[in-house]
Amino acid sequence: MRYGEDWAETIGALLARLRDEQGISQLRLAERLCAASGQATVTRHEVSRWEREERIPTTYWLGWLAAVLELPVTELERAAAAARRRRGDQRHRRDWQDRPQPPAPWIELTAGVYMRAS
Repeated sequence: MRYGEDWAETIGALLARLRDEQGISQLRLAERLCAASGQATVTRHEVSRWEREERIPTTYWLGWLAAVLELPVTELERAAAAARRRRGDQRHRRDWQDRPQPPAPWIELTAGVYMRAS
């Protein structure tokens, strides 16, 4: 990892900041995305999930977000990657701590797959 990558602005923070700077609500952003893409599948709730990083927009929606927010798609992709890295780090730590230990006479071959020790 290059120096400073973990300090990159994540997709949620970037979307919230851009919305605030442009003075538009989550609902208005969702409406613009639906109008631009021709699909009525994005709601203000989905925009909220993206901003809270419960979900990360797919490449498809990153392209439409770039068009609607007038931003290079590479900046959105970089922010999405930063969110994935940060989310992956948190999930890894959580999985490692919460992971059940195999019973004593067993060894773990891969995650969740055990073999009886001889």
